[in-house]
Amino acid sequence: MIKRYRKPHCYKKRKPVYYSPILWSAFFSLILLGSIFYLLVLASVFQVKEARITGLPDELQADLKISVQALIDGNVLSFPTRSILLLNVGKIEREMLQKFPYLASIDVRRDFPDYLKVEAIKREGLATFCQAGDCFAIDGEGIIFEVGDSVKPRLNVLISADKVNLASRVIDPLELSQLMEIDRFIEREAGVAIKEIQLVTDEKLIIETQEGWEIYLNPKGEVEWELIKLRALLTEKLSLEEREGLEWVELRFGNFANPKYKD
Repeated sequence: MIKRYRKPHCYKKRKPVYYSPILWSAFFSLILLGSIFYLLVLASVFQVKEARITGLPDELQADLKISVQALIDGNVLSFPTRSILLLNVGKIEREMLQKFPYLASIDVRRDFPDYLKVEAIKREGLATFCQAGDCFAIDGEGIIFEVGDSVKPRLNVLISADKVNLASRVIDPLELSQLMEIDRFIEREAGVAIKEIQLVTDEKLIIETQEGWEIYLNPKGEVEWELIKLRALLTEKLSLEEREGLEWVELRFGNFANPKYKD
């Protein structure tokens, strides 16, 4: 009878779980992610303390500062945060321009580690536009931005326009620039102060003077020549006493200014 021998079986000893490279990789990854989360969201060194406003009068800075700081407060995974690293400065700029029509521009920058620098520029009112009892300031871009007693530009522009909202454009910037040039020329060269300018049509402008008479001008015509005719009439032909009797002066036709006197 043949005897059979079994070969001894060797069992490989299992390593403890804590020797697993996958486990350690996951563990260190969690630590790394937690550290990044803490740095981005919770680290006190990067929590914004204050938004510093420059470029505006003191009376306007307070409201802007409150609104900017309200957008600084955030929340990530139920953790409140004011982290400067997570701030969307573009969103802050867009919302401030929308909320405050008097702003011509705003530039929000991070001032590391824990401040925001906000540089704002206020629109400059060149003229006024009135509609339904409300008067608005108009800036150089033809945009209305302010309403109420604070509107004090000296030139009033009358324009045919639908119902308007703050921050909307009511006149082309080039047209407004032309009106301002006309205003300056008449006051400087002819010595007549302007009360208001009414853009009746593309080819008719009615200018009401502080003296109570009107000037008719074509803004699409040869404006420089029309103004020269006016200057010649007022400085060379009419005395101050004769000007008091004027009703209007027509500049759109002919080679000379045509005055009409009150009946």
